[in-house]
Amino acid sequence: MIFERFIRRIRLLTSRRKEPCFLLEELLGFIPSNEELYQLALLHKSSMVKDEKGNILCNERLEFLGDAIWEAVVSDVLYEKFTLAGEGFLTKTRSKIVKRETLNKLAVEMGLDKQMNVSVHFKTHNLNIYGNALEALMGAIYLDKGYSSCKKFFENVVLKKYLDLTKLTKEESNYKSKLVEWAQKERKKLEFRLKSCRKVDCCNNIFCSQVLVSGEVVGEGEGYSKRESEQKAAEEALVFVESESYQIAHADLEEEVNK
Repeated sequence: MIFERFIRRIRLLTSRRKEPCFLLEELLGFIPSNEELYQLALLHKSSMVKDEKGNILCNERLEFLGDAIWEAVVSDVLYEKFTLAGEGFLTKTRSKIVKRETLNKLAVEMGLDKQMNVSVHFKTHNLNIYGNALEALMGAIYLDKGYSSCKKFFENVVLKKYLDLTKLTKEESNYKSKLVEWAQKERKKLEFRLKSCRKVDCCNNIFCSQVLVSGEVVGEGEGYSKRESEQKAAEEALVFVESESYQIAHADLEEEVNK
């Protein structure tokens, strides 16, 4: 009964839209058995509902589950497709697919940004809600149809329509350049600092670099060269500055400054 009331509230939210509810069958490539799960996957916490016991109902639990399923499915598919590839190549390629930037892009191309129940405030601040929703969608598929359907969705929909795997494997991610572009756009002071350099054997040193944004350490990375350590630090920094907690905190800070 509680879940039925919750679903009625979700349907009320979706019925207020001018556009029809998300065409699940067209995107997923199959008919959902439990459509309510998919509606829940598109319900952001900013538009959450509560059950009779006061429990919050939104897509965060499905996102938690979907995150693990995404990584498992991607690992499975890459292992099958690249039979001669080593662990390093597979790990690097997987990280490119499951990273937040890729998930956000995929979600928008699939149209999830237009189908989510989310407050205007969160949309305005351009958070990672769409990539999170895509993870939640994978969680919904898993609960509704099982792992095999998750894998089919990734192979038959994601790879065939939205993600060029061959092109992706040839791309080299320059996180430092991306971070510099972000800092320029946001008018932030950016600094790369060498924290330490230690000798690990007769021929190799390990460098540790930090990234600071307006004096705040937002990323740290290690590598066998200064360049490698800076790239890893920049990658960590990008994840941090694109996180909901960072963006909300700094949006609130800017509002205080502008008062």
